[in-house]
Amino acid sequence: MTVNGEAVEYRLDPDTPLLWALRDASNLTGTKYGCDSRDCGACTVIIDGRAVPSCSVTLRELDGAQVTTIEGLSPDRSHPVQQAWLAEQATMCGYCEPGFIMAIAALLQASATPSDEQIAALPNICRCGAYPRIRKAIARAAATAPAAPQQQS
Repeated sequence: MTVNGEAVEYRLDPDTPLLWALRDASNLTGTKYGCDSRDCGACTVIIDGRAVPSCSVTLRELDGAQVTTIEGLSPDRSHPVQQAWLAEQATMCGYCEPGFIMAIAALLQASATPSDEQIAALPNICRCGAYPRIRKAIARAAATAPAAPQQQS
């Protein structure tokens, strides 16, 4: 697989969840452990263009996959979602932040102007309740991000 643009071959049990390979073998600790049941979104990464909870996919399933973590989204934190997140002061405790940013980045890549339904469908949880600021950050990022390719219906 490729992680953040670099070829990686993990010499771990093929049933190891991607989350633990990233954190323990690659020292990419921005991907957070939250629930281990796909419920919170703290471990969200982008795999082949889609937001995926990394606790839910094993190394066995990722042969040839392109994986992007929060560290690879924009090393200088200049990605429109990261900039909007800061501008709208969406961070409270920060634990959900990397997963939310990755999910929002994937959403905006798929749809330049996501609907309220698409935004509400994000499975990520913010235990601090910063949802109004997160929604403002999504709107700001959508307004400043490069246009996503139009999808065929």
